[in-house]
Parts: sequence; C-alpha cells; structure tokens
Amino acid sequence: MSTDKERNGHMSAAILYGVEDLKIETVDIPEIKEDEVLVRVKVALTCGTDLKVWKRGYHARMIKPPALFGHELAGVIEETGSRVNGGVRKGMRVFPANSAPCTVCFYCKKGQPNLCEDLLFNNGAYAEYIRIPGRIVRQNMLEIPDGVTYADAAMTEPLACVLRGIHETGIKAGDTAVVIGCGAIGLKFIRILAQRKVRVIAIGKGQSQMNIAKRLGATAAFDVAQTENPVAAVRQLTEGARGADAVIEAVGRAQTWEWALQIVRKGGTVNLFGGCPSGTEVKIDPAALHYAEITIKSTFHHTPQFIREALETIARGEIRASDFVTGEVNLDELPKLFQDMKNRNGELKTAVIP
Repeated sequence: MSTDKERNGHMSAAILYGVEDLKIETVDIPEIKEDEVLVRVKVALTCGTDLKVWKRGYHARMIKPPALFGHELAGVIEETGSRVNGGVRKGMRVFPANSAPCTVCFYCKKGQPNLCEDLLFNNGAYAEYIRIPGRIVRQNMLEIPDGVTYADAAMTEPLACVLRGIHETGIKAGDTAVVIGCGAIGLKFIRILAQRKVRVIAIGKGQSQMNIAKRLGATAAFDVAQTENPVAAVRQLTEGARGADAVIEAVGRAQTWEWALQIVRKGGTVNLFGGCPSGTEVKIDPAALHYAEITIKSTFHHTPQFIREALETIARGEIRASDFVTGEVNLDELPKLFQDMKNRNGELKTAVIP
C-alpha cells in the first residue's frame, strides 16, 4: 500500500553532508531514464566502508557530498524504463550491485574490470527507493533466487569482494590462513575459508569478536588487547613455527600490514585487503621479501563474475545474514546508529528497513 508521501512523489532518504553529518530528509523519488529501473529498498545493510565514508565526509571515488548514501541493499523493482530488457520486470526481487565497469577501457579489455577507468558507482541504499543506472541493470543486477531472504541477498556485494580476495590469494584446502581483523569482512573470510577446509587463525580486537570468529570456524583467535606479541603467538601455532601459508589483512593500518608480512611463511602470500588512509607509511624488510619469496597482493573491489559467485554461495546456504547482522533499525534511527558504531566495537552489521 503506498503512503500519501509516496503518492506525492516523495520519499525518506539519508543524505551525507560531510564529516559525521548525516540527515534523514524528504526528497523526490528518483526519476528513471529509459534504460534504468527504480527499486523499492527492502533491506539495506551498514558496513565498515560506509562508516569510514561517514567519518571522512566523502569518498574520492564513490561519493561526493551532499549525496544519497549507502550501497548494500536488496529490494523489489517498482518501475522499469521503456528500453529495459523484458526479463527485468516490475515486482522482481533483485540484488543490484553498487557498481559496474564500462567493458571498453584499457583495464576492462585486460580482464581487470574492478580497475575500470570509468567504474560507475551507485549510492542511495538508505532510502525508500533507489535508482539503478542502466549499466548496472545490464551487468550487475541479479534476480534473487527463491528461498533467499532480502537480508541474505544484500550481503552479495561484500561477499563478492571476499570471494575474489580468496581466489586472488590462491588459498586452498589444507592451508593455514591467518585473518587479521574480525569486523564483518574479516569474519566473512573466516566463514568461507573454514567451510573450504582451510585452517584459520584469527587476530582481532575484543572478546565478542573472538567468540564470533571461533563460532564461524577459526581454530584459534587472538585478542590484540590481551596478546603481547600477536606475531609470535600466531607463528607458534604453525608447523615448525614457520608461519602461515597465507595472511589476509582486513584492517587497513600500517601496524597490521607489517604484522601480516611477519606472520607469513617463506613462499607464502599476503593479501593487503584493508586499504590504509592516504599518507600511511609501512616498513617492509626487503630481505624477507627477496630471500623468503613472499608474494604481496591487494584485492580491490569486485567484478561481475564474483557478484554472481557470491549470490550463488548465499543461495547454497554457505553464509547467512543472521551470522553477521546484529540488529535492525528504521531509517530515522540511522544517524544515531552511525554515532554508536563510531563509539563501539562489536557491531557487525545492522539491517536498515526503510
């Protein structure tokens, strides 16, 4: 049933104005072009990237205020443009990704669409409706399979980044992998790796994170607040204290980048998944890189291939929103929620129901 507000062409939406300045306002429901769709948001999920953007007040590539905010969502198509493919229809339950590559630039032709020179980002998940640009409709909007909830489907975007990270790092069954950082992303790595028969050791912050890490499959979890030397503690649990086959750094701080390089074994791979703030300097031991043949990788963003793999992984039941979503709020409560997220450690994800 549509409300009077919706009948008048208006909706509630979260607008980011700058540093820690988020307001819920009444705005026009977006007008769509002929190759676009309008989606009624059923669930939007909070995430660490949105918290970072809220703290900084902008994101160089994703969002320039004042702007609609939020990028992890699932919903139902309310309206389709006249040139949208007939398979895409009103009432269809969909997951729209937050970006789509151009397919024609240097990097797209090289098979690296996540590095696309014209990567189109879309924000506005924290709202009653969101406009999905044509490029995303064509390449990166998927129908939600029967039996998959909106909350589960909304996890597709971050999971796609995680699955791509695992693929790029080359982790396989029987390996020992260390995950540094037990926020929502780190915990997704733990969950998927453990299910793939990888022995996972976690490093995080706070007892609640340690408990969740173990529940999701970590064989050991070290709280940095309680561990004098995390590097030594972790190496002690590897064969002959040689170090881990692979390390995923999911924090984005100089110290944890350095730990990752000290924890990996000779011939192992480090994935610096967490991006550090610009201007950060990291100390690297050249001898360790050269004589120990350590491979360093970074995995940025997702690709259409991994968006599809992520939704398939969710549909198979390998990962559930209920493992990560710690609460539910209405749109009006969102500004306060971001303040709470800033001051507390342990909130993983909150479902925002517009």
